Amino acid sequence: MARFIDRVVLHISAGKGGNGCSSVHREKFKPLGGPDGGDGGRGGDVILEVDPNVHTLLDFHFHPHAKATNGTQGMGSNRDGSNGEDLVLKVPDGTMVLDSDGRILVDLVGEGTRYEAAQGGRGGLGNAALASRARKAPGFALLGEDGVERELVLELKSVADVGLVGFPSAGKSSLVSVLSAAKPKIADYPFTTLAPNLGVVSSGDTTFTVADVPGLIPGASEGRGLGLDFLRHLERCAVLAHVVDCATLEPGRDPISDIDALEAELAAYKPALSADSSLGDLADRPRVVILNKVDVPEAAELAEMVTAELLERGWPVFAISAVSREGLRPLTFALAQMVEQYRLAHPKAVARRPVIRPVAADDTGFSVVADPEIEGGFIVKGTRPERWVKQTQFDNDEAVGYLADRLARLGVEDALMKKGAQPGAAVTIGKVTFDWEPQTPAGVDLVRTGRGTDARIDQVDRIGADERKHARRVRRGLESLESED
Repeated sequence: MARFIDRVVLHISAGKGGNGCSSVHREKFKPLGGPDGGDGGRGGDVILEVDPNVHTLLDFHFHPHAKATNGTQGMGSNRDGSNGEDLVLKVPDGTMVLDSDGRILVDLVGEGTRYEAAQGGRGGLGNAALASRARKAPGFALLGEDGVERELVLELKSVADVGLVGFPSAGKSSLVSVLSAAKPKIADYPFTTLAPNLGVVSSGDTTFTVADVPGLIPGASEGRGLGLDFLRHLERCAVLAHVVDCATLEPGRDPISDIDALEAELAAYKPALSADSSLGDLADRPRVVILNKVDVPEAAELAEMVTAELLERGWPVFAISAVSREGLRPLTFALAQMVEQYRLAHPKAVARRPVIRPVAADDTGFSVVADPEIEGGFIVKGTRPERWVKQTQFDNDEAVGYLADRLARLGVEDALMKKGAQPGAAVTIGKVTFDWEPQTPAGVDLVRTGRGTDARIDQVDRIGADERKHARRVRRGLESLESED
């Protein structure tokens, strides 16, 4: 028997970007072919998409981990790696996505609505793309970026036209079974349904869905019983129908008191989304009262006694029997009419347009703060420095020199000097910690060396920052050559 799952925790991982390729073109009679390493492919994204054929989150309950494919590495002859395939996860209409802290990220309503849950990593540049006037034949390439890993909470709110509410054993599941082709579990002893039952009802030219929402008892809005777990399934219902057991033998219960108790819970419940689907609060939804089990003589008398009082509240009242099917035809027509009125006032939800938020290409923001764990150390925080460190092959001196040039152009070295960083200070960027050497001549003209090497890395007689500053001021005529000491 299929299980109804309406809340799951999903662990997703986007694909990793492929590494760039470091290659030199080799061809007969072309000794200086130049770099021809291609870029790595982009990692696949993880996308959530609303599918009308999916009605539960059961698949994610048994398979809570999902990962998109990685991009492949670039190749020689300027061949880029292939992109990873996007992983599209089908979710039911009415799925709400929350992060691990409980913040609502998106509400997926409408067939075809998509949400990019995790973005794939960008592929690393090959040495052909890294070639410049200073580096005509780079002996390194950039590594691909890791894909985004996230933990999401998916909650399902059933998208039904009519929601049946009532005490346990009021006959809600029986009513769904006789109005539609649904076959919920029904018993002749007191019990409560543990999962919402949905059925499709046809009345003339109108077709609508009916949901039996269980768990409503006094105190449900405060979490008693199953109330909070299933009250959210009423948030998108256009019509709320009170199903009242007129044949109950429990002392202190009657149709009026049952309805008043449930109305108090509906008024106290606060939806997670303040304006969910523009339906407003549950207390403002159209109501209909269904007095059930009138096939019992005592129940029929009780239903007749309370009908007048309920009509004074402005609610339509129908006396029916789910067993003998008495009164079902006028009830079906009335529900269809109320649903049609709602649909005319509220157009059907359509797939929402994707929101594109481009990242500024010239974003150079970064900060330098003291390291609380390492005395005299500093931490450099910023999207670009952290990304550059992840892209660097630290076993390649030329790649390390390229990273130093990028950080120097960004202003990281000057910022460290202003913070009072001393030579040999531990500087952490991302997950990498290294000893800072302020006298490293980053950004200057490169000395021609072998591929994959950088003469500045092994240089021992480096010119200090103070000497470079003094020489610059001498060239500008601001100081004399003798004032070096």
